[in-house]
Amino acid sequence: MANELDRVKKAEVERFLDQAKAIPALAPAAGRLIFAMDATASREPSWDHACRIQGEMFEATAALGGLDVQLVFYRGFNECKASRWLRRAEDLHHAMRAVSCVGGETQIARVLRHAKAEGKVNALVFVGDAMEEKIDTLSALAGELGLLGVPVFLFQEGDDPVAERAFRQIARLTNGAWCRFDAGSAADLRALLGAVASFAAGGRQALEDYGKRAGGKALALTHLMGQ
Repeated sequence: MANELDRVKKAEVERFLDQAKAIPALAPAAGRLIFAMDATASREPSWDHACRIQGEMFEATAALGGLDVQLVFYRGFNECKASRWLRRAEDLHHAMRAVSCVGGETQIARVLRHAKAEGKVNALVFVGDAMEEKIDTLSALAGELGLLGVPVFLFQEGDDPVAERAFRQIARLTNGAWCRFDAGSAADLRALLGAVASFAAGGRQALEDYGKRAGGKALALTHLMGQ
């Protein structure tokens, strides 16, 4: 009887292994995108907007081979964190919902250093409203990302001139783009995120195709790269 049970268990194990071998391996996504956000206190309303609309990044790239997204944020005193790489909108939404905004200074340099250390990254998105760091430090890091072929797309909320100058410089040095958006318009941010996700997954042509479909801010973004 014991021998029979052993035989049955062995057969079940072998069947399970055969089934496991038949499951195709998860193919790598077409693109890798770092989605970085300022999570200091002033950003809470926009963080809530982004939580609700981040799925556009995944939807826009489904036909292009998909997208892996990593959430990076900074807040409070010297806190800058990164999630694992995520491939589902619901996972990114869950990660963002676990974050609360806390007052603190900007840490954009740490975001740029992280992107440099991550290896292959097709694009970096940064959403913020301020810059309180040395522009020379940010410019040097941006130049290094530019040499690595990692464009940075910076979406500025508000009209802080210091932030705008720094964001434009980072965009130019990385062959990315700077664009201002209205915090009250979720549609603008949705279109911008979808546009950059399309670029990360399918390159310049995919960005242009998305821009033609979406119009508005997304279309304008195609003409801003490298300026």
